[in-house]
Amino acid sequence: MRAKFASATLLGIAWCALSVWLSQAWLHDLGELIGAAPALFVIAFIAYVPGFMNAFMAGSILLDRRPRRRRLAEYPGVTVLVACYNEAANIGDTLTSLFAQDYPGPLEVLVLDDGSTDDSAAIAERAIAAATVAERHRFRVVRGERNVGKAGVLNRGLAMASHELIVTIDGDSWAYRDALTHIVERYHNDPPHTRAVAGSVLVRNSRHNWLTRAQEWDYFHGIAAVKRMQSLYHGTLVAQGAFSLYDRAALRDVGGWPESVGEDIVVSWALLSRGWRIGYAEDAILFTNVPDRLGQFARQRKRWSRGLFEAFRAYPGLLVKPRMSLMFIWWNLLFLPLDLVYTFAFIPGVVLALFGHYWIAGPLTLAVLPLAVLWNMAIFRVQNRVFRAQALRVRRNYGGFSFYVLAYSMILQPVCVWGYVSELLGLRKRWGTK
Repeated sequence: MRAKFASATLLGIAWCALSVWLSQAWLHDLGELIGAAPALFVIAFIAYVPGFMNAFMAGSILLDRRPRRRRLAEYPGVTVLVACYNEAANIGDTLTSLFAQDYPGPLEVLVLDDGSTDDSAAIAERAIAAATVAERHRFRVVRGERNVGKAGVLNRGLAMASHELIVTIDGDSWAYRDALTHIVERYHNDPPHTRAVAGSVLVRNSRHNWLTRAQEWDYFHGIAAVKRMQSLYHGTLVAQGAFSLYDRAALRDVGGWPESVGEDIVVSWALLSRGWRIGYAEDAILFTNVPDRLGQFARQRKRWSRGLFEAFRAYPGLLVKPRMSLMFIWWNLLFLPLDLVYTFAFIPGVVLALFGHYWIAGPLTLAVLPLAVLWNMAIFRVQNRVFRAQALRVRRNYGGFSFYVLAYSMILQPVCVWGYVSELLGLRKRWGTK
């Protein structure tokens, strides 16, 4: 593992060094226009830092060999917490996917209604009453009289849970076959200091419109690839609330989920601050409905950005805690200048290039294409292999992929900046996607 880390790091440094050499004329010309130091800052976060990151990730993915997930002699009890707020259109499907889970051990599913104003709870109760489930599987609805937020409703479920393993699933999701079995097996096959495992969350409603088509590739190529790369070095940073497994004792030790807009990020970092590990189960697959309206998408990603700031504020000690994942913590810290430069320098630079002014974006920008091709080929190859093993097929979504590669960041990164600014200014926090 350390040899792989060193090899990927050397590849990143080599690519970064090549970028520095190729950019000398660019650095000189831009420096004459805005000054040497600002020019270096802009080019570093347009070319050098992203180049290192992408080369490191491509090298890591190509070197990755996942440890085998073995079956267990006996499967432990699991409590699934399904957070549900105004999910009348989706909760029935979510439960149908959980009814079909052939988990070999005791299973308790708590549908935690967070004071929904629609008939989500009634729909869930009718679905449970009509279902035929395994003898050791139990389903019930826990009604909440008022909305307390996701952290509050999950902590309520944690207090009621009967088993030592806790799985969280969002109320607008579809758990693919054997998802629960796979995530539990990964937990028990991972190193003993593992206290959480992130599942693989992919897009369910990708055919809806151009925005969901692009997000399909973001989840398939971007988010999944980062988690896979981090887990290779025992450094997965977030067990996302949409689908993850946690050790109940560890959750109680860190005080459960905190009241925040990024409760899954903050509770993950609380576990990391104790020296515990978070794993990743790439073949424990859950499909979720992603935002299909631009405003809804912007509010979701703004919330994620604010959650990252909440985690840094709550656990700054992780920035100096010696472990292999330390680089990834600092990596996250670099997102702020990366997003700022992309938003306020690169995007205006693209507009200027359209009018023949190649001060920031120009022909040299095309030099990153070989790395982008290598990176996308590497993760597609790996993810496609996971899909084939699960009898899934990657959909031919060429339009969504083209938008994801060429223009998706022009929406995403300004939204992230909006989230950072909102957090720094202490603006009101809202979930914002309902």
